[in-house]
Amino acid sequence: MKREARLLLKKAIDSLILSIDHFNCCQDTGRAEAVLILLDHSFEMLLKASIVERGGDITDKDQPSQKIGFDKCLRIGLDGGDVQFLAEEQVLALQALNGQRDAAQHFLTEVSEHLLYVMAQTGLTLFREILLKVFEIDLCEYLPARVLPVSTIAPTHISAMFENEIEEVRRLFQPGKRRRTEGRARLRSLAILNNALEGRENQPSERELGRIGSALAAGHSWEEVFPGVAAIEFTTTGYGPALEIHWTQKEGVPIQAVPEGTAGASVVAVRRVNELDFYNLSLTNLRQKVGLTQPKCLAVIWFSDLQFDPDCFKTIRIEKTEHKRYSQKAIQRIRQVIEDHDLDEMWEEYKRRPSPTH
Repeated sequence: MKREARLLLKKAIDSLILSIDHFNCCQDTGRAEAVLILLDHSFEMLLKASIVERGGDITDKDQPSQKIGFDKCLRIGLDGGDVQFLAEEQVLALQALNGQRDAAQHFLTEVSEHLLYVMAQTGLTLFREILLKVFEIDLCEYLPARVLPVSTIAPTHISAMFENEIEEVRRLFQPGKRRRTEGRARLRSLAILNNALEGRENQPSERELGRIGSALAAGHSWEEVFPGVAAIEFTTTGYGPALEIHWTQKEGVPIQAVPEGTAGASVVAVRRVNELDFYNLSLTNLRQKVGLTQPKCLAVIWFSDLQFDPDCFKTIRIEKTEHKRYSQKAIQRIRQVIEDHDLDEMWEEYKRRPSPTH
């Protein structure tokens, strides 16, 4: 192992042990903040150690006297050529952790015991995976046997965790309660998680938290209010010291890398922030853009299975009405299909299809 990587790795493991130590402590004074700050620091050191070990450079090219930050480490780990060692789902979880740390260190946030456990156990899982992949080292070699986040109320599903939290937020935002400040602090950790999953780096504003709280108090479901969270799920495997929590996107919901330099954006996003902005074409708009009649446009859509491509098509429900919407990428896709295949042959095949679809 390279000397610099070894020193960074030691710092990473020290912070990880201290983070779990604070999680399991018997008093709550500063507990959540200590867990998140130390856990976040452990990963920044681990990411830098991994980049160095794989031959990468952690020097900030714009400020040679400085080292790169957390987001740049994630980007190199995800898309750094031979240095690459992270999967998109892992980046999502680390973005969420970094956002929670930012709020804990710089402002007011109230992290529930459920969410704190998820972050701690997810962190231990990810640390073990990265350490094994990059350094071929089992984390157990470095940790005392007792080092494990322990909780008597560990959640079994992300929906159950959010439902519990939302009920408490609704109670705090009810008229006459005079507890909206407390409600916003509780909402902040949930909004940060949702923003991280949607690829938004910014912290939620007070106005945004007030709007979210009012929507929840009015009866909107948490899936409507937090679409990024609704697009992922976590699974647990093993038990005891071998317990692992993995974050995955639900089927049909893509994870996309966000171009570097995009203002206010983090490294990856699990879904589009505003789907109507992304899927902004009706069938009429689409067929006008590609210069086809509606029937022949439908023929090309059917022939190319375009409605099975989540980058091109989505059915969006608004209240009780379903709307079939297409993205700008659908224009390019249809033009390419027309260029590669004979339009008249596609039309004839479409007319012979077993059962008409739309």
